[in-house]
Amino acid sequence: MARIASTRLSRLLTGWSSEGAGPLPRRLADALRELAERGDVPAGTVLPSQRELALVLAVSRSTVTSAYGLLEAEGWLESVRGSGSRLRASGALDRYVAEGRLVSFDARTGTGTSGIADLSSGALPGLGAVGEAVGALTSGDLGGLLVADGYHPYGIPALREGIAAYYRAAGVPTEAGQILVTAGSQQAVWLVAQALVEPGDTVVVEDPTYRGALEALRARGARLVPVGTDGTDGGDGSGAAAVRRLSAHGRPRLVYLQPTVHNPTGRTLDGAARREWRRVLGDLELFTVEDTACAELSLGEGEKDGSGGPGDDGGAPEPLVAGLPMASTVTVGTLSKLFWGGLRVGWVRSSPQVVARLAKIKTSVDLSCSVMDQLVAVRLLDRLPEARARRRAELRAQRDTAEALLRSGAPHWEWTRPAGGAALWVRVPGADTETLAQLARRRGVSVVPGSAFSPVDGFRDRLRLPYAHGTAALEAALPTLLECAERAAAG
Repeated sequence: MARIASTRLSRLLTGWSSEGAGPLPRRLADALRELAERGDVPAGTVLPSQRELALVLAVSRSTVTSAYGLLEAEGWLESVRGSGSRLRASGALDRYVAEGRLVSFDARTGTGTSGIADLSSGALPGLGAVGEAVGALTSGDLGGLLVADGYHPYGIPALREGIAAYYRAAGVPTEAGQILVTAGSQQAVWLVAQALVEPGDTVVVEDPTYRGALEALRARGARLVPVGTDGTDGGDGSGAAAVRRLSAHGRPRLVYLQPTVHNPTGRTLDGAARREWRRVLGDLELFTVEDTACAELSLGEGEKDGSGGPGDDGGAPEPLVAGLPMASTVTVGTLSKLFWGGLRVGWVRSSPQVVARLAKIKTSVDLSCSVMDQLVAVRLLDRLPEARARRRAELRAQRDTAEALLRSGAPHWEWTRPAGGAALWVRVPGADTETLAQLARRRGVSVVPGSAFSPVDGFRDRLRLPYAHGTAALEAALPTLLECAERAAAG
């Protein structure tokens, strides 16, 4: 029988203690029942023990015992001797079962979050350049596009060529036929998972890594094998060497990497590490997916060593896979991180054959990305240097302020200064951040624990603390986070 880890169940139970009516056991029982009804937790799943779930949710064991009892009385749960408590069938279930790593986005209903310090997202506010590009559009921009049906499964020609030119400017020969336009980088990663991974395939990922990629790959049924991040944050010092060792026991289907402005750590691989990765990936002929979604958020500090990130000259980042065969690589990129999350324009760069395979799957989902968004994106490509410079100045100042705030208010917390991105990856010594996050939500603070970024639910002493919207929310939330950390450490 399948079991659900307490960490994953905790992520899926976001908001349960502050929503609904009745005593705490009733609210917990209702939340568990809703997970079963939606199919987020499939029938037959064995729930965590009462003691284990109580610890991670930071409630008394009697609360969980009562909630399980209510579910059993209502026919949603049954006790199996020697196995624990198992959810009963609730009708037809979808094949997809949520990992709960993106649940902080599910909670955004558009009704507002008044009174809540929301630290759940590192997404940046939009740049004024987006509004200006929208306002500058004229009927002439549509030109000959209006005489056709408006469906461009691969993307409009002008944008595909513009993205190809973006790579050529970075010294990477690229043609428009090697570009597929997607609805942001998340769709790009999802398409890669659908096209290139079969259930049971081994996929190597860094630990930690982007939670959206973990969600997409696990939903596809991939067997995720973690390797440490390179150089910082508890990694083994050489993820590439780890892949070489792993491949001696079985060839992985693909390797998913974020070498430039890694999410969530913010680190960028130095030149030596990049060369080692290229050597190992080339020697083993492993299919490689390089996610550069956050690469344009580099802070440009110390990047004259061949690290591939945009340096102080503001140039485009060079992909790590640029030196590998095009037929066995995919590069994922986006404008949504740099300009605005509401601009859903990303892309895949690969061989024409892989691009065609991904486009076929994409067509079955949305037929084509919005032509208007793509026309805006064409204009914004011309404003990349300006956008990089503005974001870099803002993020450097916000990072410095956030670091000063933590040094003053939480001097025992630990982190490595990020090379880019919009958040600090913070170690909270002695605290279980799954429990911390549950406690904080009851106090009006939404925060994502480290385990959401780990394929093995590791890093339970880490928090991702964004500073993307300034540090006011972090400053307001810090006293609550400190109190919750003490409670979580006390067990």
